Amino acid sequence: MTRIAIAGFQHETNTFAPTRAGFSEFEQADAWPGMLIGADVLSGMAGINIPITGFIDAANAAGGYELCSILWCSAEPSSYVTTDAFERISVLLLDGIRDAGKIDGLYLDLHGAMVTDAHQDGEGEVLRRIRDLVGPDLPIAVSLDLHANVTLEMVTHASTLNIFRTYPHIDMADTGANAFASLQRLLNGEPLFKAYRQVPFLVPLTAQHTGSTPCDALYAGLDTLEFATLASADIAMGFPPADIFDSGSSVVAYAKTQQDADGAADVLLRAFLDAESLFDDGMMAPEDAVAAAMADTDTKPVVIADAQDNPGAGASSDTVGLLDALVRGNAQGAVLALLDDPEVAAAAHEAGIGAEMTAALGGKSGQPGQHPYETRVRVEALSNGSFAFTGDMYAGNVADLGPTAVLRILDTTADVRVVVGSKRCQCLDQSIFSHIGIDPTEQRIVAVKSSVHFRADFDPIASRILIAEAPGAHPCRLDKVTYRNLRPGVRVGPCGAPFTPNS
Repeated sequence: MTRIAIAGFQHETNTFAPTRAGFSEFEQADAWPGMLIGADVLSGMAGINIPITGFIDAANAAGGYELCSILWCSAEPSSYVTTDAFERISVLLLDGIRDAGKIDGLYLDLHGAMVTDAHQDGEGEVLRRIRDLVGPDLPIAVSLDLHANVTLEMVTHASTLNIFRTYPHIDMADTGANAFASLQRLLNGEPLFKAYRQVPFLVPLTAQHTGSTPCDALYAGLDTLEFATLASADIAMGFPPADIFDSGSSVVAYAKTQQDADGAADVLLRAFLDAESLFDDGMMAPEDAVAAAMADTDTKPVVIADAQDNPGAGASSDTVGLLDALVRGNAQGAVLALLDDPEVAAAAHEAGIGAEMTAALGGKSGQPGQHPYETRVRVEALSNGSFAFTGDMYAGNVADLGPTAVLRILDTTADVRVVVGSKRCQCLDQSIFSHIGIDPTEQRIVAVKSSVHFRADFDPIASRILIAEAPGAHPCRLDKVTYRNLRPGVRVGPCGAPFTPNS
């Protein structure tokens, strides 16, 4: 049988975020499983929409392949991965490859935007070390997140890269299956030439929704490329909260001839350049978003995204700017999730359902200008934070968010409730509300700490989607970001000013 080693090492790094990812963050379960070693990778990933699951399922369906599972781990997006965590996990990965014995190929489930204390390009460094171990000829297939900051080192050391094509990422497992198909080509002796192009401007996450202009057309263009020997082509939108030299969008293409690979990459880059003026983050002041939501007369809820406090992009999920706007705007029928505050969640569990207490909500992550929201609250519901996700993106996975509570804000004419949890988790699934007794379809305003992923499960129930520009550690107005490490000349945002070092 053909023997393939498989592993995953996932982190999306926001270098502006307040907390780092240590080894314990990769060990613990949250919205995704905790660290899995050896055969536990195969059993622990079954039925989950994650790339490595798609790869495993595709290999099993094809038959004739023995999968040697090494490890899989991820940490909630945050600031830098510590040197200790990166080195310990890298050792586990490299030792696992050695211990696997003779292998014919390798598959890696990576993110593509990992930054460590010592390496701007975490994935490139992992791939460099693996290539040094296995030699230049072993086929290595890699799947990457749509937000990957693809680097030349990644392209050089990986035999192929396959990248998500949807944001929200509902095609994660599909991308793993695509990576298997790419690896299968190489194992069958098919030559694949590479092409890689960087886009000369950054795109904020709020403008990367693949269901909106211009991303919908850019991704549709992948299926219309007409090059006879093209094997695959993909777009990475990039992760601009990573202040590194190679931050930003890029395209990759693989074909049996260098001419076709270059041709496909050039077509995709030209499409990006032509669409530059069409990118729009759509953000509005939080008080304006609340007023617009209250003026809406549809029977469906208005969904307001607290995009800059999105823990899925490394933010703290504990800022209270949108919460304050809801209360000051006298919002009615409003719920907000998920506020990360283990201290208040624990106090609510101790007080019990029906209890009233004074709470200092959020604002504890130490971000400049952020303070807790002092208020009286009533505890309306409690849970242990364990529940099954039900939306298209995370279905099949079980959350482990620790003590969770629903708190009603008192001493105001506003009707506002807050779901408070004990671990950061992007509010991208209705089950975050429904598991604790709130039906989001019955609310007037649903506020979510998310940038785009929420759309997969909340678009179908919403009358409108509004993006609030409340404070948070996930900067979306890129022209306001103080970058230091970008490559000279890259435009800071679509049609933005070119980056100048030390400016």
